[in-house]
Amino acid sequence: MKISVFGLGYVGSVLLGCLPDFGHELIGDDIKSEKVELINSGQSQVYEKDLIERIKKQSESNKISATTDDHKAIEETELCLICVGTPGNLDGSINLDHVETVTASIGAALKSKSDYFVVGYRSTMLPGSIENFLIPVLEESSDKKLNKDFGVCMNPEFLREGQAVYDFFNPARTVIGESDPKAGEKMELVYKGLDAPVVHVPINHAEMIKYIDNSYHGLKIAFANEIGAICNRIGMDSSEVMKLFFMDDKLNISAHYLKPGFAFGGSCIPKDLNAIIHFAKQLDMDPRLLEGVLSSNSRHIERALELIQQLGKTNVGILGLSFKEDTDDVRESPVVKLVNRIFEKSYLRLFDKQIFISIWDPHVNRSELGQVLPHFIPMLKDSMEDVVKGSDIVVIGNANSEMKELNKYIKDDQIVLDLVKFFKKDELQNCEYVTIS
Repeated sequence: MKISVFGLGYVGSVLLGCLPDFGHELIGDDIKSEKVELINSGQSQVYEKDLIERIKKQSESNKISATTDDHKAIEETELCLICVGTPGNLDGSINLDHVETVTASIGAALKSKSDYFVVGYRSTMLPGSIENFLIPVLEESSDKKLNKDFGVCMNPEFLREGQAVYDFFNPARTVIGESDPKAGEKMELVYKGLDAPVVHVPINHAEMIKYIDNSYHGLKIAFANEIGAICNRIGMDSSEVMKLFFMDDKLNISAHYLKPGFAFGGSCIPKDLNAIIHFAKQLDMDPRLLEGVLSSNSRHIERALELIQQLGKTNVGILGLSFKEDTDDVRESPVVKLVNRIFEKSYLRLFDKQIFISIWDPHVNRSELGQVLPHFIPMLKDSMEDVVKGSDIVVIGNANSEMKELNKYIKDDQIVLDLVKFFKKDELQNCEYVTIS
């Protein structure tokens, strides 16, 4: 395939050095003539392990060239990959000036292009940037129509500086956000030869995944540093302790606990987080990340409360009271906290109406609950059916398998707020279905 690469910085240069291995011919494009001249002489302004040798080899084999002429780059290729920078503004927002300029220039070049063309973005952008902003720019500047004359893909890069060449050839997955299947299939051919799963998703999913990745990477680093600082303060070898942490690939280094749902609770996580935070403060330390975990967890409960308030219903049914499925433990249960907050808000009349609550949990013992939460007893019902038939909004508080029976009782004028995402989208046919995560 003949491919043009717009932006000869870090990401674009790696493409020029690596993609020709799959039989492609590449034209690099950049507004800076010095970058273009370096590529055409078999060199690169970017230093990256193994990259300079690759650029030299690809240039000598006539597999790559470079230009400052956008029209030439588009006219001679069938697909482009945009790799220009999207720097941050002073307020933290993303700056799309460079990518807008390149997009408009590509669109202008497409005016004289008769063949279907695929515009691919590898620049990191927030969800909605392409569909709400850049596609209109392309259509206006080209006088052509999306998915008729051209297709658009978001193809995020996951390259670590210092390991970019290795990462290019050894990806965990290739993500293609596509405007239509034709564009996605064309983009997939670019990476034919890589031993990695290819995932076709909506464009905004492909935009979002890069931010999820990097946010989690930052979280991991901050977590390791904060734990390491606490260990170091008491003379403990943090590296050795973390080795014990790594050994658990069932819960610690795994996908476990990474399913969006409701807040955590129970007898362990809240108690132990509070304990280590208190311990760190006794050492005159400031464990902001760990404190932030508890704060974020509490905020998630408030989100559920606000959503119930916004839905404006007076009869609220709660299915599942324990802190998670298959247990009767209500200690630090986020659902208990939510019910108490509804009570508090209702008492203060912040709901502007009296709220009536009914609760069913197949595992919670009524007599034991009465000892710790006596004010909950009048709200308990004997069956799911009893709760559902008297409720305007039904809140799923945990993932007990018995929740599968909900379809038998729910009506089309009721709302289901699924806090734990027990059901898949459209699985409940007879109601309005809402989640908070």
